[in-house]
Amino acid sequence: MEKEKYVAYVSTYTQGDSHGIKIYDVDMKNGRFIEKDKVEITNSSYVTISHNGKYLYSITDFGVEAYTILKDGNLELINFAPINGMRGCYVSTDYTDQFLFVAGYHDGKLTVLRLKEDGAIGEITDEIFHKGLGSIAERNFRPHINCARMTHDNKYLLVADQGMDHVNVYRFDAVNGKVTLADVIRSEMESAPRHIKISKDGRFIYIVHEWKCYIDVYSYEEKNGQPNFEKIQTVETIKSEKGSSNACSALTFSMDYKYLLTTIAGDNSAVLYSVDEKTGMLTKIFSLPVSGEYPKDASLFPNNKFLVSLNHETNDMTFFHVDLKNGTMIMNGPPIHVNVPNCIIFHKLS
Repeated sequence: MEKEKYVAYVSTYTQGDSHGIKIYDVDMKNGRFIEKDKVEITNSSYVTISHNGKYLYSITDFGVEAYTILKDGNLELINFAPINGMRGCYVSTDYTDQFLFVAGYHDGKLTVLRLKEDGAIGEITDEIFHKGLGSIAERNFRPHINCARMTHDNKYLLVADQGMDHVNVYRFDAVNGKVTLADVIRSEMESAPRHIKISKDGRFIYIVHEWKCYIDVYSYEEKNGQPNFEKIQTVETIKSEKGSSNACSALTFSMDYKYLLTTIAGDNSAVLYSVDEKTGMLTKIFSLPVSGEYPKDASLFPNNKFLVSLNHETNDMTFFHVDLKNGTMIMNGPPIHVNVPNCIIFHKLS
């Protein structure tokens, strides 16, 4: 794996800097990044790579932008498309790379857009505004969608609504790009489900809850044309204390899906779990400080030997050497400055 070449894409808010996506060459041997290029885009709050690995999609202030991933990992703009709503916070594609899903935190809106064969973003095929009153009439008195992800069989779209404390399960019509509500996965009141990840084989669903700092694990299968979710585990990412301001942020699988990583703002720590591929169950390996404030996203390097944390409030990335056997992580060189980073994604160069 050391011989394989990777780049890392880091999306950032653009406060006084017009380049919202930074591209780094990944030094796999030393666990560091070398800045390679940057892309002019406003407030890239989230980026995703198509399942075929050819295109990168990013949120921008006015909608979404599509890029071709060049051989060297640099990005070339294909086009821009409006989403007919407030700025999105999350973007993902279906498993055929024919549709793009955009989650809107501010207006509680889910937007589905068609993708063309050349990776370009086409027309809006569906728009849904989440409705209702949340569990308390404060921040979550109204819908805030934070994440939208397809199940691996490409049948259901899981949409986390932080304001309403549940995940809507939409049946997906992959011909017309339409969604219809099929089920609701309910979380604890005031728990704020934030991110959803799915196991490599698609049988297990992981939901991290921002305010109550726990991860729910569900088994998933389709039975008689209906989605079926059974809760099999709940893990506390940090002991809940009254009056604490801890909040879970990231949820990322290692590239081999053997480890699941979350981060906690307030406590400013990274929590790593091993994943039992047969049962889907999580076992905590460590919970350790990231030496930065508000780790909004974090990721293991593709070789699982290093870890990078994107610290939103301290405007930097911190690097660590990870020892999975002994459950330790040790600072690996100085932080790299990057303004208000949001998310990171590693990409293997062909």
